[in-house]
Amino acid sequence: MKAFWNNITFANPELLYLLLIIPLLAGWQWWRYKQRYPELKISTLGNLASTGTSLRAKLKILPIALRGIAIAMIILALARPQSSLSEEKITTEGIDIVMAMDVSSSMLAEDLRPNRLEASKKVAATFIDERQNDRIGLIVFAGESFTQCPITTDHAVIKNLLKDVKSGIIEDGTAIGMGLANAVNRLKESEAKSKVVILLTDGDNNSGFIDPVTAAETAIQFDIRVYTIGLGSRGEAPYPVQTPYGIQYQNIEANIDEPLMQNIAEMTNGKYFRATSNKALTDIYSEIDQLEKTKIEVSAYSRKSEKFYPFAIITGLLLGLEALLSYTIFKSIP
Repeated sequence: MKAFWNNITFANPELLYLLLIIPLLAGWQWWRYKQRYPELKISTLGNLASTGTSLRAKLKILPIALRGIAIAMIILALARPQSSLSEEKITTEGIDIVMAMDVSSSMLAEDLRPNRLEASKKVAATFIDERQNDRIGLIVFAGESFTQCPITTDHAVIKNLLKDVKSGIIEDGTAIGMGLANAVNRLKESEAKSKVVILLTDGDNNSGFIDPVTAAETAIQFDIRVYTIGLGSRGEAPYPVQTPYGIQYQNIEANIDEPLMQNIAEMTNGKYFRATSNKALTDIYSEIDQLEKTKIEVSAYSRKSEKFYPFAIITGLLLGLEALLSYTIFKSIP
């Protein structure tokens, strides 16, 4: 019995608080008994000593006890005891994903709300939540690139580090080649069945010493697929500028090198997307999520054996026995 309980967990443990009803019912039954059978004071019990107490009288509390135990069994059954001994987990290898995010000053443009960078961070955080079985890393780049978070299964850590990403943390510019090369470097030793880079930028390659095409060729060598995202509305976008009179806005042109982004995606068997609004960016990440799920299924199944059946059976037997005793041996005549 001890071994049985050591391996039991409850699907609805909060229902176990209902067991507190048992002592309350016991107290109520005792009070009711006192009301129905008040004490009678007599001068001596000498004449009654030889009569003794009948077995029926001694066992009169038995139906009430059976009912209390039955109620406890019902509560335990409703709490759904489960055996963890029979738990089965079937998990395939996950996907290793590195998000390479542009943090150049142009990412502060407000054609996406509240701006391109914050919109990208919000959607990326949601994407991380959806990839529960995957290892994810974060690269940021502007005029140069560095690793904000190595690939990890601790999604809480990467989301916290994602919150700290802001424009101005590194030299300004747009070094797409360096951002991609850094992401590839993080994935090259990976043994995952699928390795993915999500490269997001709102500009063209104007900084760094690594050519983006060269970085893409390196990705091919390590069987890394690259999804590229060009971020920003077509035409001009409002950009905040600090002046002596406060924040003023000026319009800036979107200078995304779409042919380059398309080429990188095609070379690595990925796909290029253009995000011109918050909704479009959300839809793009959702599509990437679905694309990767269809190529490699990552499943985790947990199966536990339900153990409430014995409690339900015992409940039925106890209530049946209680009813039988109440209407036969312990039946009260008004």
